[in-house]
Amino acid sequence: MELMKRMLRVIRANFNSLVGSAEDPEKILEQAFLEMQENLVLLRQGVAQAIATQKRTERQAAAAQSQAEEWYRRAQLALQQGNETLAREALTKRQAYKETATALSNQIEQQNEVVVKLKQDMRSLELKIAEVKTKKDMYIARARSAEASYKLQEMLGGVSSTASQGVLERMEEKVLQIEAKSEAIAQLGGDDLEQKFASLDSTKDIDAELAAMKTQVVNQESLLPEGQENTQQQLPKTQQP
Repeated sequence: MELMKRMLRVIRANFNSLVGSAEDPEKILEQAFLEMQENLVLLRQGVAQAIATQKRTERQAAAAQSQAEEWYRRAQLALQQGNETLAREALTKRQAYKETATALSNQIEQQNEVVVKLKQDMRSLELKIAEVKTKKDMYIARARSAEASYKLQEMLGGVSSTASQGVLERMEEKVLQIEAKSEAIAQLGGDDLEQKFASLDSTKDIDAELAAMKTQVVNQESLLPEGQENTQQQLPKTQQP
């Protein structure tokens, strides 16, 4: 059928365009699928119109057959009344309606074949559209995946291995510097803290030793006689040069 051939040409042209050009695959697939759906709508309209024409022809054939029967009845009536001329005219009319009914019946058979063929084409196109939709979604998914992979490879390819190694080395060096500074600060802070605690311990020892000496001196003074204690207290003055 010419309509089906045209649809196949459109589909083939779209897929050839997909292969032979740099257009967006998703857009081309969607456009081809949309055209198939539009053709299905046209085909359904054609089937509906063919069925309507067939029904109208069937009504016309039935009417012609009814008129042929009516003129036959009239011919009988005229013949019963002895009017052979009128009966002949009535039979002539009947013959014309019979020929019309026969021609319409033949036309109905042809139209029925057309309707059957159109319905088959419509069902085939519906199945084809369902198949194309499934493949379309699959191809679109594959196209998107391929495009994403291409962009990723392009991005990775834009950064050379030498440049990447240089960046990593600089980053490692900066990290080592930061770690060294952190360790140095921790050590300085720890030494200062240790010194403060050591100073506290040293002061504590000196205070304890001084207290012991004071106690010793007081004990010695308490053991000396009173006059001797006074003499000893005056000795520094008499021994002056």
